Amino acid sequence: MTPPIVFFYDFRSSYSYLAFSQLREMHVDLVLRPMKLPELMEKVDNVPTTLTCAAKGRYANVDLARWGQRYGITFNPSDMRANDGEALSRAVLAAKSAADAAMITLALYRAIWSEGKTLATQDDILAVIAAAGVDPAPIAARIDAPEISAQLDANTAEAAERGVFGSPTIFVGDAMFFGNDRLEFVREELVRLKETA
Repeated sequence: MTPPIVFFYDFRSSYSYLAFSQLREMHVDLVLRPMKLPELMEKVDNVPTTLTCAAKGRYANVDLARWGQRYGITFNPSDMRANDGEALSRAVLAAKSAADAAMITLALYRAIWSEGKTLATQDDILAVIAAAGVDPAPIAARIDAPEISAQLDANTAEAAERGVFGSPTIFVGDAMFFGNDRLEFVREELVRLKETA
């Protein structure tokens, strides 16, 4: 039996949006692990070079446009520094089901990276969730719950323990793949595991 794909991600990562858009189409069990990317990077001594290196940041904008064209995704990003990255992740963790969590993830990614929406408050986040057809009431009731914050911390700690250093990171069993440009390797690993099962 093929293991589920475990997807570690942060909404502040545009490349994670790209990866998620493709993972959804693979028709496999997808386990979502939103995490705190800044905290993870601090834990593992990594730095966000697209932010600290102007040349790399400029290139990333061109690169994202290329990937977006390939995947059929329009990029019209909001100001990521104005979005509440942790609240976005907690909204996913507060979902009633895995299906709702996936719908919420897609809706929030589209809002901040394709629709230019700033999601700085819980009301902003809940409005996007409602527009996606998911009942926002259970999310509103749990988004600030201590157990939701604890789960986000646990996901971040698990990521660090498993060797994750950035977002997106994808696991197929114990095999780790970083970046949306490694999805072909993910597909190959799924085929390999299926053939050896």
